[in-house]
Amino acid sequence: MSDAPILVDTRDDGVALITLNRPDRLNAMSADLLAQLADALTAAAADPAVRCVAITGAGRAFSAGGDVKDMAADRRAVTFGGESDEEASGLLARAAQSTTGAIYDLPKPVVALINGVAVGGALGLVLACDVRLASSRARLGTAFRNVGLSGDFGTTYLLPRLVGWGRARELFLSGDLLDAEGAREIGLVTAVYDADTFLEDALAYCAGLAQGPTLAFGRMKANLNFGEGHSLRQALAHEALNQRFSALDHDHHDAAVAFASKQEPVFHGR
Repeated sequence: MSDAPILVDTRDDGVALITLNRPDRLNAMSADLLAQLADALTAAAADPAVRCVAITGAGRAFSAGGDVKDMAADRRAVTFGGESDEEASGLLARAAQSTTGAIYDLPKPVVALINGVAVGGALGLVLACDVRLASSRARLGTAFRNVGLSGDFGTTYLLPRLVGWGRARELFLSGDLLDAEGAREIGLVTAVYDADTFLEDALAYCAGLAQGPTLAFGRMKANLNFGEGHSLRQALAHEALNQRFSALDHDHHDAAVAFASKQEPVFHGR
């Protein structure tokens, strides 16, 4: 296997599998890994052959979040450098926006394949995904309190919206890890698969999404994201415009014709 911190496999079924690849450090989020992840997300968004993005980790972890060994050696490691408050926080914010933010806004379905532990900032990457599929060996948590940190990579924004404010506060304050079934029970993950067949089963799910109406999926995400910060009146107008755009897609026309003919629609992402 390559020693590059990010591996990308653009599959024939329309799925781009992005693998965090620092297994010797439990795929801890170095500056290099995050920069290459940002590049991979940008490329996947622009590639018409990619109709679903899957993100997983190499080895036994999804990601342990920030690299605590680096933090122990240099206080600036938390923010990937920077001397002043403004410089340091700016570096961290840009790293988060180009990864968590890019996943959240990507105009195609993004699925987290949580093969093992996913904590700290890596939990933010997971939370930004549209769907979260977990191996039975997965463990998820905030873990920031265990190293005296307050949270980053969108965790404090996204976690309450998935599991509720009360449960999110408990998970932040306790630092406890949830097993896969516990995470599923509170809505943190969508489904749990047997560890022995996890990658195969999860990629089959992703392939199903890749065969859907890709452009409409992107507009669905845009509608949902827009609705979080706007009024119902504004959301109705936003929906209406995107519905107009979708009505002009080949996928919509072909699906309507198929439905009228009592046939199964075939989507081509156009």
